[in-house]
Amino acid sequence: MRFANSLTLRSLALTTAWFAIALLVIAVVISALYRNAAERGFRQLLQAEMFNVINSVSIDDQGELKGSPQLGNLNYQQPQTGWYWVVDPLYDKSKQSLQSPSLGAQDLPVTPESEVPYDGNYRRTYIVRDDNNNDLAVIETVVVMDEKDRATRIRVSGNRDAVDNDVRWFSQRLYIALALFGIASILLNGLIILWALRPLDRARVALRHISEEGEGEMRGQFPVEIQPLADEINALLANNRAIVERARMQVGNLAHSLKTPIAVLLNEAQGMAEKEGKLIASQVVMMQAQVQAYLNRARIAAQTESVLTRCEAEPVLERLVRVMRRLNPEKSFVLTCEPGLLLATEQHDLEEVVGNLLENAARFAESEVHVSAQRRADAGVAGEWAEIIVKDDGPGLTPDEIRRAMKRGNRLDESGAGSGLGLSIVDDIVQAYGGRFELTGLEDSGLHARVVLPAKSRK
Repeated sequence: MRFANSLTLRSLALTTAWFAIALLVIAVVISALYRNAAERGFRQLLQAEMFNVINSVSIDDQGELKGSPQLGNLNYQQPQTGWYWVVDPLYDKSKQSLQSPSLGAQDLPVTPESEVPYDGNYRRTYIVRDDNNNDLAVIETVVVMDEKDRATRIRVSGNRDAVDNDVRWFSQRLYIALALFGIASILLNGLIILWALRPLDRARVALRHISEEGEGEMRGQFPVEIQPLADEINALLANNRAIVERARMQVGNLAHSLKTPIAVLLNEAQGMAEKEGKLIASQVVMMQAQVQAYLNRARIAAQTESVLTRCEAEPVLERLVRVMRRLNPEKSFVLTCEPGLLLATEQHDLEEVVGNLLENAARFAESEVHVSAQRRADAGVAGEWAEIIVKDDGPGLTPDEIRRAMKRGNRLDESGAGSGLGLSIVDDIVQAYGGRFELTGLEDSGLHARVVLPAKSRK
């Protein structure tokens, strides 16, 4: 899968395969061309040797063949080499043939004329095998030697091993040279591809800085092929920021416009009779909290998809725990946080979620509250996630009490101040980010609050 998604690996693999196939084809073609040239040169050599024999042989007055051809190749003097020449007197079968010393007592095989006929120059070439199992190329012609029309058949042979050895020697060195050239070319091509794709790495780093460091745009110089993409991404980011800012402004305006009417209602309720005034005041406070909760949800929805939304978990949690230690000196607060944990949330929302959970835990804990945050895979859900757990050693809750506590406006402890919206606000914020919020814990075993929020990678 990594190969299919990597331009570098695909480019290197395809160009390497192309180089290997191209060099193999080149090697085969050059070797074949060299063999053809070597065989052509071999035939021309035999033809030259044949003319030398023709010029060196004559017929005396008794009709005997005379002459001692001195050919340049010493193999014609050494036995069983496959380099032979033979002159047969066709005019008189009783006369003795002339032959090279290398032929010795053996005969040079002849291919029937019916199989290989003579050409227009009364010559023919064929392949035979001698008694020593040498593969021979034979060139043969018939020549009229004198004015008496006495004809002779002249054959000159050469050992084809000479051609094969020459071609083999050339091919071996050709393959070695092309292999070295291929390796050097592949390495150079790899360096060129890596250098050519470096702008893509720079673009990836710029995008990572946007995601992890909160950069507002892709910075850097890019080639003309990539610069339009960078410009479009920067324009998209700028438009996204403008949308978020407008949403925040509208949320702020709405909150400001509702603040005064709610304050008036609350003030009027305080001037009413105790029973009715207390009821109206409690409902106004609840309304105020609900308005704030829905405003928070709208704000989160406007920014959840932004690539700039990020928050360093450890400093936020440390600050919240430090405040809780100061407010509850008689209780112990233990924090365990994965170093460098980065969440895809706004800092204010993380403080709202964990702050509410810490307040509840501190209110009901006997002596100790544990807070942990670490990266975890959320079962069945793609992407990166972080798990935050706030655990106390208080009396805990029954399943029925947990269901009641999660309902908006319900309070299990009526002795203190509050609207009963804390856990509901936590659930709203977590769900707005696509996460999960769970409460677990039996009576007398403490309460475990588990929050799953999207995380971001630093890679």
